[in-house]
Amino acid sequence: MKSLLTFLLRSRKITVGVAIILFFVLLATIGPVMIGIDPSATGADSMQPPSAAHWLGTTQAGEDVLAQLLYGSRISLAVGLLAAVVATVVSSVVGLVGGYLRGIVDEVLSLVTSVFLVIPAMPLLIVLAGYLPSKGIESVAIIISITAWASGARSIRAQTLSIRNRDYIQAARASGETLPRIIFFEVLPNEIPLLASSFLFTILVGILAEAGLSFLGLGSLTTVSWGSMLFYAQQSQALLAGAWWWFLPPGLCIALIGTGLSLVNFGIDEYANPRLRTVRAAKVPVQQPPSPQMPSGPGFDTPPLLEIRHLSVDYLSADGPVHAVKDVSLTLHRGELLGLAGESGSGKSTLTGAVARLLGKSAQVTGGSAVYFRENDPEGADILKMGPAQLGSFRWNELSIVLQSSMNALNPVLTIGAQFDDVISRHRPGMAKKKRRELAGSLLESVGIPAHRLRGYPHELSGGMKQRTGIAMALALDPAIVILDEPTTALDVLVQRQILTLLLELRERYGFSVIFTTHDLSLLLEICDTIAIMRHGELVEYAAADDVHLRPKHEYTRELLDSLRALGVAV
Repeated sequence: MKSLLTFLLRSRKITVGVAIILFFVLLATIGPVMIGIDPSATGADSMQPPSAAHWLGTTQAGEDVLAQLLYGSRISLAVGLLAAVVATVVSSVVGLVGGYLRGIVDEVLSLVTSVFLVIPAMPLLIVLAGYLPSKGIESVAIIISITAWASGARSIRAQTLSIRNRDYIQAARASGETLPRIIFFEVLPNEIPLLASSFLFTILVGILAEAGLSFLGLGSLTTVSWGSMLFYAQQSQALLAGAWWWFLPPGLCIALIGTGLSLVNFGIDEYANPRLRTVRAAKVPVQQPPSPQMPSGPGFDTPPLLEIRHLSVDYLSADGPVHAVKDVSLTLHRGELLGLAGESGSGKSTLTGAVARLLGKSAQVTGGSAVYFRENDPEGADILKMGPAQLGSFRWNELSIVLQSSMNALNPVLTIGAQFDDVISRHRPGMAKKKRRELAGSLLESVGIPAHRLRGYPHELSGGMKQRTGIAMALALDPAIVILDEPTTALDVLVQRQILTLLLELRERYGFSVIFTTHDLSLLLEICDTIAIMRHGELVEYAAADDVHLRPKHEYTRELLDSLRALGVAV
């Protein structure tokens, strides 16, 4: 709240826009009380220009124009606000739910939205208003919202379709967040500028629509509003009579309130998207990367932690199933660093995604199991058969994942601290907020980032710092298995070395097991205990790192090693 107030005071757009809106709100609330004139009271002063007795002149019936303008602002603003609230709620729910869930739900909602988009808004508005049994402001606002929600729903759906595939949404699913929380706490905040634009624009549309209906004689003409003022001015031919004071004030009010709403909309866009803000650069000490150390992994001489048994995964397509993973069996032991190598499309990410239960609807596990062994549990539990509640408890407590290009897995509109708190509070609901904050700070410091960065946003961090933040989040609940999906992608060589050194140190410190996927076989030969090489969805080599290096069995492995030597890489 403090940061919001500070931003409001600094933003000229919001300051001017809010000032205009507050001016009209004050006019609507206290103006009629202060003037004390009945807007429907007639008099002998017909069509009189502005004077000391009547500041904005009078109508043909001798009514005070200023009194009508002040009373009318209440009705016009109330109709616009009510219509905007109803339309925005409907468009948000339809766009978010349809865009995120896809499938039959999206098809039905898109069909309904398209029908309302095809029908011209003004004729539909006129037809609906003509058959209203009651033409009170509530009825008029509901009719306006019925014709105004569809365009907003289409825009929100399109934005949701883009956001639902981003890495930080995948990370939220991996951390066990519920579907409503993902939609309304992860996706929705990223659409604040779009929602604000839709909401503020619908207020203006509501005011204009009410004015248009009243101007055509279809509104509530027994109630004074800016629209009814224009209607009676037109009926009395005020323009031909030169009575500008009758029709000009309500028109100016509509234009000014539109200007104020637009300025607030621009300011909200800057607040919701931290990248648009201008901030002072902070001086931070330069951290020297520690010298790399080779791990002393236990290899195969520890109990198994995860057994992948004859796992097969297909992707469904119009041309038939695509076999992405074919009968793969692997064993991850306690404390082991297992490297998973292969070219793009070899099935590495599909394999780890199947283990973490993060594959999309088009992927289908056609066989096999992934059995996780807790301590003192010789039978183990098949991850692929876990129910929603059991899986929600398993992920991040027992198994966490650092997604490919973790720098894109951080939600850009939430602070680092808020994203840590999401993960910790989801699995540690009884932990006090202060304790959660302390834990998040200590996790950041464990990866070489100062705790005060919890107050910052992802765009304020470098690529390497974002990657380390993703690793810290993965370790938040002390999991037994950490899946690293190409964690050094898109980083320069020096930062890659820092990240790898950090990973080895953290593994030595906390004792977790690692599944490390990458294209870089030379990297796996340096740091891994065991290496598995995949090609076309099949496991073609699986042995200790030294055996893969010195005694490769498969021709494909030998070709990979030869290609590294041809590039001058020492292997």
